[in-house]
Amino acid sequence: MIEGDIMNNLELEKMANEIRKDIVTAVHSAKSGHPGGSLSSADIFTYLYFEEMNVDPANPKWEDRDRFVLSKGHVAPGLYSTLAEKGYFPKEDLKTLRHTGSYLQGHPDMKHIPGIDMSSGSLGQGVSVAVGMAAAGKYDKKDYRVYTLTGDGEIQEGQIWEAAMWAGHRKLDNLVVIVDNNNLQIDGSVEDVCSPYPIDKKFEAFNFHVINIDGNDFDQIRAAFKEAREEGLVGVTAERRHLRNRDARRSEHHHHEDGEKDEEAGREDLADPGEDLARAVGHIGIRPSCAAADAPSDLVELGEAEAVGVLDDEGVDVRHVDAGLDDGGADEDLRLARDHALHDR
Repeated sequence: MIEGDIMNNLELEKMANEIRKDIVTAVHSAKSGHPGGSLSSADIFTYLYFEEMNVDPANPKWEDRDRFVLSKGHVAPGLYSTLAEKGYFPKEDLKTLRHTGSYLQGHPDMKHIPGIDMSSGSLGQGVSVAVGMAAAGKYDKKDYRVYTLTGDGEIQEGQIWEAAMWAGHRKLDNLVVIVDNNNLQIDGSVEDVCSPYPIDKKFEAFNFHVINIDGNDFDQIRAAFKEAREEGLVGVTAERRHLRNRDARRSEHHHHEDGEKDEEAGREDLADPGEDLARAVGHIGIRPSCAAADAPSDLVELGEAEAVGVLDDEGVDVRHVDAGLDDGGADEDLRLARDHALHDR
């Protein structure tokens, strides 16, 4: 990141938690949207914007900035929440998500939203755009890097693999493709709908250096992005998710229509960090690194998440997170995602 500061894992966990709360606030206000995929990507968003990428919120069009393309554009609430926390626009604006006249619509719009490098939403196309950006950087002899986030459901689109083939052929070592492998999409398990596995072997076949990680473990995330800088063209797959049995049964819902009860429940879940954070995260389909010891006994492992190209091993124990994790202000955020935490591509 441009400031040059290095955040420790606890600081990253706290920021990721704030981003999750922002996601729930935004989607609750909109009464529609895609919280599941946004929440499963929160730790990746956090690390990218607060540790990895060279960006400047005060100068969002800076020519030498690193670029990010959200290929699975429907998880815009996650990206918007991250950009707001980074300072690109006021957090208060998140409550206007999908409202008539708001600049924060359901999919990223590069013409109206500070910090958005590419409009997206048509599944399968974002990786191609990122490949083009990386190639342009090479042609222009620029040092910026390009990151793109796709989903394990989205990679069922054939255009993803055309882009991967071209990137591998051109040896674009300034490109990192991240796959949010939460094993779920709108119609159910990716394995049942149209299995993309083995994801890592497929990207390796196109000359990617692939790193499989736990996408909720900041030690693994940090190590993966470090390795990506050393190895060149990288694919990162982000790992395992856990959900409560009752939440898994509700994964078919696409948009959120729950009322104030769910919002209050989210506040309660986040009132005390530590054990309660593990519970809240379970509700929304996110597993913070090392939450297992404190997580409710009825959590069930639903699948592996993989991300083409970045991360290491060992996480911050949420039991050690202090009360500073929650400022008492936006606790409304997390329960609503329980309805969809697993379904978004």
